[in-house]
Amino acid sequence: MLRDTVISPLDLSAHVDEALAVQAVAFGLGPEEVAVRRQIVLRHMTYPGARSLGATVDGHLVGFVYGMPNDRMHWWSTVVEPYLRAQQQDQWLDDAFVITELHVHPGYQNRGIGRSLITGITDTAAEPRSILSAIDADSPARGLYHSLGYQDLARQVHFPSAPKPYAVMGAPLPLRR
Repeated sequence: MLRDTVISPLDLSAHVDEALAVQAVAFGLGPEEVAVRRQIVLRHMTYPGARSLGATVDGHLVGFVYGMPNDRMHWWSTVVEPYLRAQQQDQWLDDAFVITELHVHPGYQNRGIGRSLITGITDTAAEPRSILSAIDADSPARGLYHSLGYQDLARQVHFPSAPKPYAVMGAPLPLRR
């Protein structure tokens, strides 16, 4: 990780536009998708236990993570639950901290920032495990998650309006170092 990178709590509601600018570049989102995600992020940050960390370099946000204790009534859980149940893995939805988003600006990737963000947020989780979804492809993100102890719980998970299938992954906490 860069020496001048600072990982610290982030008031995501106050910095939502900065964070979504990072996500837009990292994930290739257009303005319409960013506008939709802005409302989702702001709603998520009102949920009990939701929290976020940011990575800054010279005062500029270059990465962020946010998550919350999972709730089977949340939209994400209702979509992934049938896939997990089919794999006899739906118990992962209970007593889990879900990583909702983790993004690092491409110019700062492969420097340990994503690893520091996800371990930093999960190290403070009260839950015994963490779950997340990632595009179901061989990617640096999935490589990171596997290196931290996440295992595939369900593959080829289809979210409405998402063009690519996702994998749902889970790991016991604390994450592997």
